[in-house]
Amino acid sequence: MNLAMILDMVADGMTDRVLLGGRSGGLTGAGLRARAVAGAGFVASAGADRLVYLGGNGPVFPVALLAATLAGVPFLPLNYRLSAEQLDEVMSRQRAPLVVTDTPERVPGAGTVGIEEFLRLPAAGPAPRSAYDIDAESIAVLLMTSGTTAAPKSAVLRHQHLVSYLFGSVEFASADETDATLVSVPPYHIAAVANALSNLYSGRRVVYLDHFTAAGWLDTVEREGVTHAMVVPTMLVRIVAELKARGRRAPAHLRSLSYGGAKISGEVIEEALRLFPHTGFVNAYGLTETASSIAVLGPEEHREAAASPDPAVRARLGSVGRALPAVQIEVHDPEGRPCAPGQVGDIVVRGAQVAGEYVEAGSLVREDGWFPTRDRGHLDEDGFLFVQGRADDTIIRGGENIAPAEIEDVLARHETVLECAVAGVPDLEWGQRIAAFVVPRPGRRADPAELREWVRERLRGSKTPDDIVLLDELPTTPTGKILRRELVEIVRDGADTR
Repeated sequence: MNLAMILDMVADGMTDRVLLGGRSGGLTGAGLRARAVAGAGFVASAGADRLVYLGGNGPVFPVALLAATLAGVPFLPLNYRLSAEQLDEVMSRQRAPLVVTDTPERVPGAGTVGIEEFLRLPAAGPAPRSAYDIDAESIAVLLMTSGTTAAPKSAVLRHQHLVSYLFGSVEFASADETDATLVSVPPYHIAAVANALSNLYSGRRVVYLDHFTAAGWLDTVEREGVTHAMVVPTMLVRIVAELKARGRRAPAHLRSLSYGGAKISGEVIEEALRLFPHTGFVNAYGLTETASSIAVLGPEEHREAAASPDPAVRARLGSVGRALPAVQIEVHDPEGRPCAPGQVGDIVVRGAQVAGEYVEAGSLVREDGWFPTRDRGHLDEDGFLFVQGRADDTIIRGGENIAPAEIEDVLARHETVLECAVAGVPDLEWGQRIAAFVVPRPGRRADPAELREWVRERLRGSKTPDDIVLLDELPTTPTGKILRRELVEIVRDGADTR
């Protein structure tokens, strides 16, 4: 199977159902295929060896993805926030790209076509390749990793990986015709690719929000009758704050809200559960290299954990749930042996949707099929996965390994803390010292001495932050991942530490 076959299933099975855009005037299943065929013909006539997407959210994104599929070339969505130097570096790696963008001046020397123009291209015949001509092992999508701890790499996702994800997590045409999903995650992220494919495959209409604000998000949910949505943690924090400011709860027609991509405090989730009483929450954990989600904490598990008097069950609100049926997840010790429940180690995953491959480094999947996620964490007795953080984030202070997440969890429970992050900064005596970066709650004053004592009382002294830095906001990627390298630079540049 390949994505072209998925497109045929969608177009034939939901010919007249509106799948992209507003309730009136949106693209139907048949219209989606027609636009993809026209786009594929244009890509082929340009002699391009890949289709680059450089723009914001919108219906052109899935059309371009499927046009690349029918043209038989990889689809490469790029971060439109890249600096000129970063964009030049990425584009220098491409041999003969066609770029779909409304800013052609940013990619001089490359063939370009406007975003809206691409959506209106006239059909000039059948697609260059039929669904049966496309090898499932050929490259479907290239995605640049976020580079939060190292230089970005080009992750390779083949048709078989994306199709395996769909088959393992979505039921074909299962959505009601009145269902609609709101997508506000950036188009260059695996979540955007997975959202587009899974919602089209299920028959759920996709509505795009190009520029996120909490007020705009809530207004769009109301206006479009949105039933499903996905956000990153920083978005959820702001949506909760907006609802509180409005003095109201979320609309009852929003039945499902998924979140993921970064850690979020239990207090925010509990507050969200109260403000979204009719909404089922889903915490999805996945990676670019695994073609999206590999573990999920579902709606019933959220509500059960929040209401349980049992500390072990309540703790699951901080987990990412259990492995999807089509994948296996284990936690390994340094020798590669499975850890006992509760023992922290390296999270590894295997399954048909796992790619684990990069253009620059080849495949990192081991001979036994396990892919090292480079995340640390543990499983509990019932298979719930707790992600502690990236292995690269570990602070080594005086020879002791310290997980930032453990300190962050304690700080986040303080009444004056809205958001926080912890990072190791170079130190001549200790190798690294612990720096905590705190965003205070609006109208509250965070006292660094009080915060240090708060941590010291709940963790041993060696895990108490050496530095406390108060910030207006944390540096993050658009998907909510903390940019720890930038935090370290804040201290190196002489920020006021207390």
